[in-house]
Amino acid sequence: MNKDTYSIGGHEFESRFILGSGKFSLDLVKACIEKAQTQIVTLALRRANEGGMANILDYIPDNVTLLPNTSGARNANEAVRIARLAREMGCGNFVKLEVVHDSKYLLPDNYETIKATEILAKEGFVVMPYMYPDLNAARALKEAGAACIMPLGAPIGSNKGLATKEFIQILIDEIDLPIIVDAGIGRPSQACEAMEMGATAVMANTAIATSGDVEVMAEAFKKAIEAGRSAYLAGLGQTIEKGASASSPLTGFLHD
Repeated sequence: MNKDTYSIGGHEFESRFILGSGKFSLDLVKACIEKAQTQIVTLALRRANEGGMANILDYIPDNVTLLPNTSGARNANEAVRIARLAREMGCGNFVKLEVVHDSKYLLPDNYETIKATEILAKEGFVVMPYMYPDLNAARALKEAGAACIMPLGAPIGSNKGLATKEFIQILIDEIDLPIIVDAGIGRPSQACEAMEMGATAVMANTAIATSGDVEVMAEAFKKAIEAGRSAYLAGLGQTIEKGASASSPLTGFLHD
């Protein structure tokens, strides 16, 4: 039986759970990676400190792909600069592209994200852009060289779940790139639902970092994502819009 893998930028992955590390204490990062069995972990450049401060890179196993993000960038130029710095520091060519200048809702700027994607893709980066789920913007990101599309489920850090579910489904149906649901996923059940929709993968951070037991929650997300993927591959049962459908025949009773 062939492994159920997917590819981003020519790199093959089996785990469909991407772990964000932005809100974890460093001593829990490695444990959560092991529980989640993730192969991709995000990190903010400001956490990869040099000198006497603890370096998050020391807590991430060598076999895990680093996904530095451009958190804090307010426009394309700032995002490009952060991505270049991350590569110079040895974080590789992968980059989670975030361009946010709205400080209240933290919604991504799709237009500036498209500009930055085009620049970074030409420089050999594997660009994974975080975006508001809009079909036209997703098409433009693909044209600009994005390796995948990362639509938000809800405002970042909100744990509100799949508030943009209908729009994400459009991207899954129409964009021939991996669709990775990012931001807002608050429960394993919501991650499972995203996978049942046909999403390629799910990224989670806040839901795990703010839970009562982060290691147990990381494992719960792993299992939920696997279950959702299995359900999608199996093919979900039909929905009855009106009435009901008996599980067993309504004929052949004992008195017949």
